[in-house]
Amino acid sequence: MSHYYTNDPDLPHDEQTFSYDLAGNRLEFTSDNGVFSKRTIDFGSRTLIETVVDQVLPDGPLLDVGCGYGPIGLALAKHYPNRQVTMSDVNERALALAKRNAEANKIANVTIVESSVYDHITGQFGVIVTNPPIRAGKAIVSAILAGGHEHLVPGGQLYCVIQKKQGAPSALKLMQATFASAEKVKMAHGYYILRATK
Repeated sequence: MSHYYTNDPDLPHDEQTFSYDLAGNRLEFTSDNGVFSKRTIDFGSRTLIETVVDQVLPDGPLLDVGCGYGPIGLALAKHYPNRQVTMSDVNERALALAKRNAEANKIANVTIVESSVYDHITGQFGVIVTNPPIRAGKAIVSAILAGGHEHLVPGGQLYCVIQKKQGAPSALKLMQATFASAEKVKMAHGYYILRATK
């Protein structure tokens, strides 16, 4: 059984291309088998993007952990053309699609890297965003949320989207225990947008 949070290069291809309006820009995406939400931009990611662009963000580059084929990172890179955005994932097929989608949308201010959680992430970021891979298990999700602390500049922020029924309340408690502050900034259709500040 193959999952979007694993790496299975032998999975048969079934590429699909579609357009979507994100953060005020019309973007084109190609997706494939073996990636998360391959047919459209999922509600959680859309809500996360909308929430983040409504905030006054700390200065510094952005990091999208678990970027998939790129909707969150590319939407933010397009919206913030003067900021550098790093996008990471463990899934090589997703990363290849993210690179193609960056080129298709003429987005140059992105760096796309293979990384399990923060294994290959260097530097400090003003903002980390993530729609974490819930099905990869609580240990991975917790590592993404708590591990973000050391990769943020002082005053930097981590934003994540998690459904209430998939552990948002316990995720918020972990963030409150790890960061100077953490709070729920939005709730929609059972999805929580959580923000932690270093």
